[in-house]
Amino acid sequence: MPATAKRNPIIVALDVATADQAIKLAEQVAPAVGAFKIGSELFTSAGPEIVRRIRATGAAVFLDLKFHDIPNTVAKSVAAATRLDVQMLTIHTSGGAEMMKAAETAAQKTARQMAIEAPLVLGVTVLTSMDGSQMSELGLGSDVGKQVERLASLASQSGLRGLVCSPLEITALRQLLPASMQLVTPGIRASTDAAGDQKRTLSAPEAILAGANWLVVGRPIYASENPRAAAERIFQSLLA
Repeated sequence: MPATAKRNPIIVALDVATADQAIKLAEQVAPAVGAFKIGSELFTSAGPEIVRRIRATGAAVFLDLKFHDIPNTVAKSVAAATRLDVQMLTIHTSGGAEMMKAAETAAQKTARQMAIEAPLVLGVTVLTSMDGSQMSELGLGSDVGKQVERLASLASQSGLRGLVCSPLEITALRQLLPASMQLVTPGIRASTDAAGDQKRTLSAPEAILAGANWLVVGRPIYASENPRAAAERIFQSLLA
C-alpha cells in the first residue's frame, strides 16, 4: 500500500511486561500508529484481558503468539483468538499445509458465527532474528531467502491471506505471490537505530517501497525516551 494512503501502516509492538505498561504505551502513541501487537510476554503476563482492554479503545490488535501445533489444536487456538476480535494473528508456516488450512478455516468459520470480519491469519516463515548460519544449525541449509520462498508458496497454496516476512524478502515475495497477499514486516530500523537481535532489517520507507503492507516497530518506539515522537517521526518518514 502506498505510504500516502489513509491507513497508517505502523503496528507498535507492546513488548512490555505488564498490562499497565501496555495501556500507558498504547495511550501515548495511539494517534500516531495503525495498530498494536500483543506478543508472548505481554499475553502470558496479562492474559486475554489485555486484548479486550486494547480493543475497547477502538484500536486494532495483532495477536502475535505464533501458533505451531497439530492442526486441531491450532484451529481451536485460532478460533479462540477470533472470539477475542483480533484483527491479525500468527501461525508458523513450518507447521505444514494441513495446519495452515485448519487455521484459516477456523478463522473464517468463527468470524461468520460472530458476524465479524475474519482476522488475517499470518504465516511466519523464517524469524527475522535468524541468518544463514542459524538455518544451517537446524539442517535447513544456509539460504534464508530460498526457505522463506518455499514456506511462503506453501502458505499461499494453503489459503493464507498474509505473511510475516523480513524486509529483505519483500521484493522476491511480491514477484512470487498473488498481489492480494498482505505482507507484515518486522525488523524495521532506521540507520541510527540499534539492530538488537534483528539480523535482516530495512528502514520504514524502504520496506513500504519494497511492497510491505504493514510495518511492525518495537524497540525504536517503546524504548524511546518519547515513544509518541518516535512513532510520529517514523510515520512522517513514510510521507516524505
